[in-house]
Amino acid sequence: MKDVAQIRSKGAFIIDMDGVIYHGNQLLKGALEFVEWMERNHKAFLFLTNSSERSPLELSQKLSRLGIQVDPEHFYTSALATASFLATQHPGGSVFVIGEPGLIQALYDQGFTMNNVNPDYVVVGEGRGYSLEALERAVKLVEAGARLIGTNPDLSGPIEGGVIVPACGALVAPIELATGKKAYFVGKPNPLMMRHGLRRLNAHREDSAIIGDRMDTDIQAGVESEIETVLVLSGVTGLEEIHRFPYQPRHILEGVFEIPEPPVSL
Repeated sequence: MKDVAQIRSKGAFIIDMDGVIYHGNQLLKGALEFVEWMERNHKAFLFLTNSSERSPLELSQKLSRLGIQVDPEHFYTSALATASFLATQHPGGSVFVIGEPGLIQALYDQGFTMNNVNPDYVVVGEGRGYSLEALERAVKLVEAGARLIGTNPDLSGPIEGGVIVPACGALVAPIELATGKKAYFVGKPNPLMMRHGLRRLNAHREDSAIIGDRMDTDIQAGVESEIETVLVLSGVTGLEEIHRFPYQPRHILEGVFEIPEPPVSL
């Protein structure tokens, strides 16, 4: 269920990071060769991650430490997508944030102020700042009328060694349960984030592909955006799980190492 030549023919790639390029601080097989192949063949590419913790500069620096040199302009996060969305909904509004500096800075850059008394929004991303105190504050603010926003709906994600840890969707769930209010999630599979990505690439969906490790975010996002879908088995979704979903990926690979052409033998 793969046609690598068809994948290679695409002019633009939207690529997830966790589970596709790395696990935590461990680079996955073929990641460097895949990036070099895209650059060598003048492919447009964007790392589109549901993680909201780091800024594009920090993600660029992380890849650099792992041995891959990619400029910050090639990264787009759910934090940036969330800040952009809220700026269209309530310009100059205020937020109570549970998350890391990447999310807070993205909101600041869009003109939002931090407010733990009567904010317009409660925004939740991943982060070590998640605590019972922050959770209690978020519940009170949502009950008082603040609208609940999640940067992404992922319930879990892989870190170094393939260990699965709770992600944003799991962190938002207690607030939803306690308040009876449902969060609006901006990250994948929301087509909003995919449209942001395609615009940044200046690419048409017919000439683009999304490469990801999750059926419920990456592949669903590709299906709903009508672009080529490539599932890699190096992250969250296992081969035995794919049939449980009502939609299917166009291609299934063991990892991105399968995409670059093998070197020509002399």
